[in-house]
Amino acid sequence: MSDDRYVEIAAMPNVHSHVFQRGLRGRAERVTPEGRDDFWTWRTEMFALAEALTPETMLEVADQGFSEMRGAGYGVVGEFHYVHHQPGGRPYDNPNELAIAVAQGALSAGLPIVLLPAAYNRNGWDGGDRPPVGGQRRFCDPDAETFLERVDALRAWAAGTDGVDVGIAAHSVRAVPAAWLEAIARYADEHGLVRHVHAHEQRRELDECQAEHGCTPIELLERTGFLGPRTTVVHGIHVSDGDVERLARSGSVVASCPTTEGNLGDGYLPAMRYADAGVPLAIGSDSQVRIDPFEEARELETLSRRERELRAGLLARTGDLWRELCRNGHRSLGSSPELTVRVDREHVDLRGVEIDDLPRALVTCASAGVVA
Repeated sequence: MSDDRYVEIAAMPNVHSHVFQRGLRGRAERVTPEGRDDFWTWRTEMFALAEALTPETMLEVADQGFSEMRGAGYGVVGEFHYVHHQPGGRPYDNPNELAIAVAQGALSAGLPIVLLPAAYNRNGWDGGDRPPVGGQRRFCDPDAETFLERVDALRAWAAGTDGVDVGIAAHSVRAVPAAWLEAIARYADEHGLVRHVHAHEQRRELDECQAEHGCTPIELLERTGFLGPRTTVVHGIHVSDGDVERLARSGSVVASCPTTEGNLGDGYLPAMRYADAGVPLAIGSDSQVRIDPFEEARELETLSRRERELRAGLLARTGDLWRELCRNGHRSLGSSPELTVRVDREHVDLRGVEIDDLPRALVTCASAGVVA
């Protein structure tokens, strides 16, 4: 770094995005009269938003969201995409029409994208598979083979499109049976793809997994071969020591989305437990309640200090938390560091910060406003 006003830094990978959820801003904060709103009442509002999407509105919100990401300091996005079909669940003539609309929004914004088409089959388990409801029907495929055929076609399309890569995802252990996890893991291994999954975000998810499989979601992911060095587990909040050990042993990345997890009341990421075990952490904007990698990094650092009630959090452990999150983010997405951003040291967030302290300031006092 130089002593100049404008300094180039690595653009942050956004490893976990649902870009269409940008449309929930404000509207998802309407509380019920009972005042008992939680993740599951929020999810109902998200289903309603998903039900109303068209290819045209998907492209529009993708262009808006990805442009905001590029301007905020993100340099590549992993789009965890699960709105696949028409309202009611019937596939489009091109089964990847909505995924391609999302990719075109990223290309329009000048943001490289790793599409992560997500498998979805059911609305959970309570002694049997619960059928999907409402807008959730747009997410679902009847079997793993149908899902993987669509991934094949999407990969073929992306192969001829600069700026677009494709990985794969399972939405969650709630949304797919164990056999699907095995099939997706095999497919990812055969084709050398990164694979992502939501896990350990909500305690109810753990209860349902225990009832169906007799184990935690992390244990199930290990049992089905889903964990591994190209795997990213999104959220990873409510974990046992055994879960943390499994993640460390497998080489998996944990993606934290602090602004979304705080907004949804998910709980606290045990960041220092992960750091102690050597589990790499990356960040994502998830529901787009905020699009600001500096705020995500700051919240992650703050949570790590609160965890031990010390100022010796992730920043003290890594020395350069921004750089560490960038490195882990590219590992999560299988991407290469390409884009940089310029930060303005005369912005009010950074004014007076000495050049040698800039790496520390980026994750403690900066915001997306510093991006020139």
